[in-house]
This record gives sequence, structure tokens and C-alpha cells, in this order.
Amino acid sequence: MNWTTDNITSQNGKVVLVTGANTGLGYETALELAKKEAFVILAGRNREKIAAAIQRIKQQYPSAKLEPGLVDLSDLSSVKAFAESVISKHNRLDVLINNAGVMFPPPGKTKDGYELQFGVNFMAHFALTAHLFGLLNTTPHSRVVTLSSIAHRNGAIDFDNLKLEKPFDKFREYGQSKVADLIFTLEMQRRLERNNSGTISVGAHPGISKTELLRTDKPEMIHQFPHMSANQGAFSSLYAATHELEGGEYIGPNGEDELTGYPAPAYIADYAKNEEIGLRLWEYANASMRLDFLA
Repeated sequence: MNWTTDNITSQNGKVVLVTGANTGLGYETALELAKKEAFVILAGRNREKIAAAIQRIKQQYPSAKLEPGLVDLSDLSSVKAFAESVISKHNRLDVLINNAGVMFPPPGKTKDGYELQFGVNFMAHFALTAHLFGLLNTTPHSRVVTLSSIAHRNGAIDFDNLKLEKPFDKFREYGQSKVADLIFTLEMQRRLERNNSGTISVGAHPGISKTELLRTDKPEMIHQFPHMSANQGAFSSLYAATHELEGGEYIGPNGEDELTGYPAPAYIADYAKNEEIGLRLWEYANASMRLDFLA
């Protein structure tokens, strides 16, 4: 039988953090977890939009346990400050869902100088996971869920073009950011196992879902593909966050070309599995941000 949110067991007692939770996949993920009694931290960069998202969930589920989180993923100092605020308020973190992302923006850089898609989609989530790892690692059976994309299949890491050193190509840069997310997922799992950690790292992708992700480029493109609602698009993330899994698994829709469908093991390009590339990307992120995350 196809897995749906009806299969999610009670998440009562668990603390879950979702980035990009005010809209789209992140909102639907937060909504379904709140419905299953998790304490959900909804993280986003706009205080008013996060407050509105919390209000919408509360209207449906008045007893929902929700907390707003303010973070700008294009600014690594904001990421660090946000992580510190979470640590100050909570003594556990069961699930971190690295959901937020940008797709096909105009050429631009983060505050720290990274190409915007690479900086937000990968570097910020690497940093957030690193800063929160102490809390995750002391929470039994915790996990990190990082969203990638079918676009990872055509992605490659150009270490000479992580800060817009070359002319901008929105498709190439997006693919680079999404393969980086999947490389991160797999490399983190290898390091967790070497460190005998009880935390696991898993990945997910939403296929093609009708969200605001294309708002910066061509919103009409969403109608050129078979697509799912944002709620069904969130099934992969929710499965990855709540189902019993081994570390290193990657979940996506089970339909043709993984564009639509229900959660199932997804295809991982050989490039993303390359351990030498995983090592190099991990060391790059640690060094450039002066971190010592699972070194």
C-alpha cells in the first residue's frame, strides 16, 4: 500500500525543527507533524510569515505545540545565533529537517560571499546541522533529514565556482547545490557511523510539487510538468522524518521518473556517492566556516 500521512504514528514528546516552514513543503511538513503531536519549531527569515503559518496551523489544530524561529539562511551569523537560541530553549532535538531552499534566483551571493543557491541550500544547512549537533547527538534516535532534488543527477561540485567566480548559470548552480545536499547526507552518515553516534542522516526529495519555489524565475513552468500538491510533495520528507530507516537512505516519489507518487527509495547518482568528493566538500565547508563538525 502507498504510504501517506495516515501512517505516521504519534510524535508526542518529540521536538522537530523545520527550515523554510512558513510556506510550501516546509509548511505542509510542519502541519502534518503538529497534527501528530510533535513540538515543531517553524524556522524562517520573515517573522510575520512564520507567525501567520503558526496561526493557520492553530486554526486547524488548536492544541498544536509550535514555536517560531527566526533565521536568515543567507547569513551564517544568523544561522549560528538561531542555533544558539534553540539550544538555550530545548534539551532535545529529535529531528532536524533541512528543507528551505532557493531555486533559479537572479545572480547573487549570500552575505558570506557564496553563490546564493549553494550558500543557502547547502552551506547554511551544513552550518545549522553543525551548530545543533551537540543537541542532536544527545537525543536518542535523532535524525537529520536533508532535502535534495532530482536535479542532483546533473549536478557536480566545481570548487572553483562556489562564489560566482564564473558566469552565472542558474541550472548548473542549482544542480550543484542539490548534489551538495545529497553528498552531505551520505558523507554525514559515514562520519556518524565512524563516531558511533546514535543520530542518523537521511535524504529526501519531493519530485515535482506545486510550491512557490519557482517564484523567482518562471512560475508558469510548474504547469509544464506532472506535479503533486505541496502536501503530497511533503510525503517524502515526512516519511524520512518519521519512518524507521537506516542512515544514508534517500526517499522520493515512486512514480515515473520520481516526478510524482508516494515515498519509496530514490535513485542516487554515482557522483553523489563518491567518497573522495564527499571528503573534499566536507573539508571545504568545515574550513571555510571555521567549523570542526565531525572532522
